[in-house]
Amino acid sequence: MIDKQYVPNDCGLFFLHSDTDDGRSIADILKRYYQLKGHVPVGAIDVPDLQDQDPKRFRTKGLRNLARKICRVIRDRSAAACAINATGGYKAQIAIGVLLGQAIGVPVYYKHELFSEIIAFPPMPIALDFEVWMRASGMLYDLERARDATPATMYADEWEEKYESLVERVEIDGEEYLELSPTGQIFHETFRERFRTARDQVLPPPVPLAQKRSPRLEKAGWPGEHPEVERFMNRVTNEVPQVRHCATFYYNPDLAERTRFRVCREGIEGIYSDGRFTAKFRVETTAQTPGQQAAVVASLNEWLSS
Repeated sequence: MIDKQYVPNDCGLFFLHSDTDDGRSIADILKRYYQLKGHVPVGAIDVPDLQDQDPKRFRTKGLRNLARKICRVIRDRSAAACAINATGGYKAQIAIGVLLGQAIGVPVYYKHELFSEIIAFPPMPIALDFEVWMRASGMLYDLERARDATPATMYADEWEEKYESLVERVEIDGEEYLELSPTGQIFHETFRERFRTARDQVLPPPVPLAQKRSPRLEKAGWPGEHPEVERFMNRVTNEVPQVRHCATFYYNPDLAERTRFRVCREGIEGIYSDGRFTAKFRVETTAQTPGQQAAVVASLNEWLSS
């Protein structure tokens, strides 16, 4: 790649290696070699769960972590300054590199062991829907944070057929669970970055401070038992510029949920849960269109994950 001037002579290099002793050893050798040749910076990055002993862990966690680690390097340096060399690894890893590069807008290079030529995959437009990501952001952030598979029933009320390729379905003790798929991880990473740069273009105007109102809680007895719900709604109103008011409408003392925000028929809905009880509340915002609602939901879920 250097000889053919695809990259500068002293370009920085980051070797993303498998979660194995061999991977760590080879990455360390490559790191030292290219440091001696004058490349700055040079890093070796371990990819958790990217190993060949457990195929399921490789598929469900390793490939997702590979996408996450590549995105972090690109995010820290900017897409315009990066390229991906997808030559090493299994075919699935090469596919992740190519798909990720095309989604984010980074050129990808590959060299077959029998060819002298380098194959370049320039960034190409692919059919990814920004508004779908904004609507699905609560589920995607939640699945990304989850250490274990999540019951599919948790997202039944907000499920869309378009989400199917973003998840993997697994059956555990006769019940269906969801995990974020490698494609879902790429989709999430791609649009999370796009939202950070385009948020001012898609979000509605902020609420004037004088128009923000204190949360309204149901008159049932439960709010006194859980003052943390009111504190959370206060934070939502005070810290998210587009939120005017929050009001509870549902409480279940025995339902374990995941805290997140979503679009529903009545507007924007917030879910607060500590894993034992669940409270739901309406979120009044300045959004006037479905697209603006989806953008506010994405902003709320981004705020929640920060």
